[in-house]
Amino acid sequence: MPKRVCSWNLRAENETSMETRPVAGLRAALPYLKHFRDQLFVVKCGGETLQDRDALESLVEQIALLHQVGIKVILVHGGGDQATKLGEALGVESQFVEGRRVTSPEFVDVMVMALNGQSQGEILSVARKLGVGAVGISGITAGLVRAVKRPVVKTKSGATQDYGQVGDIVSVDPTVLKVLLEGGLLPIVSPISADDVGTLLNINADQVASALAVSLGAAKLIVVTTPRGIMADLSDAQSLISQLSLDELAELENSGKVQGGMWPKASAIRSALEGGVASAHVISYRFPDALLTEIFTNEGCGTMICLGGQPE
Repeated sequence: MPKRVCSWNLRAENETSMETRPVAGLRAALPYLKHFRDQLFVVKCGGETLQDRDALESLVEQIALLHQVGIKVILVHGGGDQATKLGEALGVESQFVEGRRVTSPEFVDVMVMALNGQSQGEILSVARKLGVGAVGISGITAGLVRAVKRPVVKTKSGATQDYGQVGDIVSVDPTVLKVLLEGGLLPIVSPISADDVGTLLNINADQVASALAVSLGAAKLIVVTTPRGIMADLSDAQSLISQLSLDELAELENSGKVQGGMWPKASAIRSALEGGVASAHVISYRFPDALLTEIFTNEGCGTMICLGGQPE
């Protein structure tokens, strides 16, 4: 897989050899800063990021820097690991079928406490420490995400399965997000939503992030997870694929190289790109300054996925 080719002319390395690294880095970033100013990025982070306080602080700090250079950001978060641990503490058992959580009426209450409470509170506390004006909301807020309970489905084994209070997105009303963004605030969004009669629903955070990105015409969907990106060989941590088209991503899915937690992320990325988002990125919270490196350098540090392989 060839390295990415930037769409804008950057100064050659030998032209910047006499400059200090910070100045050279700034010069290299300037075309990106100009291109993305006033555009919107949707960033999604999972519960694994929230369990590492240093990584979470780094992520929020990078988002704050994007805000300061004129790039709007919405942060969507998960919290499945936190919900599992909280459920154990409260005596509410987690149930999974083929890797998907079954959300009982008892467990949806745990999800609300873990995501709208514990997880979101952790992010907001970091934002307060860093002086970032952040507001925590969820899919329920002001009708942001309209959803319905997922119908009974057939599993791979052929059995029928009711996943309980798991929701599928029907539509998005981004009015509340527009108000927050216009006010210079950082929206922190939990994927918890409800149906039209107020029944609480647990929705996959990757899908919520994708739907928000499409509804607001975001330039990028950025998924922050544990692996550095999408790998050509799941057993080789050095086999990172720098750039993919949607067709190439589909080939990896069909060959079984997209598995586990990466599968819903790949599905969300497909929905975003087919919905008009220019590019999607998968990066690791463990990589230093991953968000800024992926956006403002030619090579990036994760995997960039575009509809046809190159950003428009």
